[in-house]
Amino acid sequence: MMREKFAISRLGTLAIAVALALPAGAATISGKVTDGKGKPVPGAIVRLSDVQAGRSESVYTDRDGHYVLDTSLTGELRLRVRGHYFADNQKMVQIKGDSDRLAHSVALEALKTDQAISDSLAASYHFNTLPFDTEEDAPFTRDKFQLECLSCHQLGNPFTRIVRPADSWEQSVRRMHAYMGAVNVTEKDRRRAEIFAEGFDGKPTELRPQFPADDALAHTKIYEYQLPASGVPHDAHVHSRDGLVYTVDQFADGMYVTDLKTAQTRFVPQPEEGMPLGGKFTKLGVPPAMNKINVRHGPHSLAEGQDGKLYVTNSFSGSIGIFDPATQKWEASVPLPGIAIYPHTIRVDAEGVLWFSIVGTEQVGRLEPKSGKVTLIDLPAPTPVAITPAVLTYGMAVSSHDGSIWYSRLWGNKIGRIDAKTLEVTEIESPVFGPRRLRFAPDGILWQTGYAHGQIARIDTKTMDVKVYDMPEFAKDARPGPYSLNISPDTGDVWVNETMTDHVYRFVPAEERFIAYPAPLRGTYTRDVSFTDDGLVCMSNNPIPVQALEEFTGVLMCIDPNYRQQ
Repeated sequence: MMREKFAISRLGTLAIAVALALPAGAATISGKVTDGKGKPVPGAIVRLSDVQAGRSESVYTDRDGHYVLDTSLTGELRLRVRGHYFADNQKMVQIKGDSDRLAHSVALEALKTDQAISDSLAASYHFNTLPFDTEEDAPFTRDKFQLECLSCHQLGNPFTRIVRPADSWEQSVRRMHAYMGAVNVTEKDRRRAEIFAEGFDGKPTELRPQFPADDALAHTKIYEYQLPASGVPHDAHVHSRDGLVYTVDQFADGMYVTDLKTAQTRFVPQPEEGMPLGGKFTKLGVPPAMNKINVRHGPHSLAEGQDGKLYVTNSFSGSIGIFDPATQKWEASVPLPGIAIYPHTIRVDAEGVLWFSIVGTEQVGRLEPKSGKVTLIDLPAPTPVAITPAVLTYGMAVSSHDGSIWYSRLWGNKIGRIDAKTLEVTEIESPVFGPRRLRFAPDGILWQTGYAHGQIARIDTKTMDVKVYDMPEFAKDARPGPYSLNISPDTGDVWVNETMTDHVYRFVPAEERFIAYPAPLRGTYTRDVSFTDDGLVCMSNNPIPVQALEEFTGVLMCIDPNYRQQ
């Protein structure tokens, strides 16, 4: 089918394709995108936005530069066309109703100066200008830098690559290290600050990444829904019963609820429950840097229980929040015992038991939802692979093979297995450097991201056979930062979130190849993937701070990889 559509495109009979594939109840904008010499621009993003409503719809041009955008948006809308190494082309258009057919062809103007080109490039290509250590055992190699300093932030976007002296950078470095328990000032703090000051000097990057446009882009549409007044919208989950998308916001203490059919979003704040600002960190007084954050609960990750309720890791209050979609209300949180702080990723097993990682105390928690009983499992002593003392017990996954529980230790370069019955713990070295989040496919294969080297791993946990795949590298040594992944229940494809290249990636196991989807917004930092029943691939989009995203607020983004393939 894909080849047939591109053949039609090559014949130039775009009108035929529009007539055959036009869905009912949609207006249409179509045209061709070329460069200044009349050559087609494949993979350009055509984005239509209702600025007032905070909604956008985007498609990509095919190999001949053609695009067709069917839209339900009406009124005065902003139409933007963006291509790599070209200046954005924008205009306002009017769509009155479903019967409107607009033609809009564009000749993009090439960026002419090194500065303009540099400014158009994603954070990764600025981060790679830093003068990293080159000796493998040195503390500030590129991969160790990516492992530690990119775990929460993009480094290299306009928000974080501003020119600053080393003394100013040192204050930031010390604060970030303090979050991980490194409270004493060291020469390594100063050295890291010097690297930032030297590399982010205001000069244009000389990297010129090349971005091939996969044919799959021509059959893709992206929907975006702004999450108003968002802080850090984190993981999103498509509920199996009501089809609504629930997105926890870590720095706004609450839940966004988005109806994809009506494009309406509401925010449900968490009750304070007597928790002070800074949450459990303030109550315990450690570490000092954390209790200055204007957050009580800090909801981070969520999982749908067998009862249909959503169970949420409250990273700051050290509890498991409970949100009932039936009532659209929060219930009383379940506090974690002892000093357990910063519960992180949560998953549910086949018995309905909730399992979650705990970053602050290097544990895994187990919650029986009916009784409210919480069990904490201590993990082996941490051995950091970089300079900060934490190892960050991070991702969680439930085996579809034997029901065992698997976890990752991001800065310890370990993955582990917990027997769900005996709670026996076994750890092994991660096959990829910087294991972040991990998931099991229905066939029992474990997939995990390797954040520091830009890789994903396929692990057969029955035989422990491993295969590692390098993600696309658009410029030499500019490796992506794969954050999380999930497996499509329809196709078995592995969708990979990424934090540094303004792309989302899809790995097709049967073909062992990646498809790279350029994101509509610069500053893209996507979180966990969730799927709708009709095949949409949904995730939140937010860097930290959220203002580093191009339109200055967090977004729920859903990708339709089967657009116009009917």
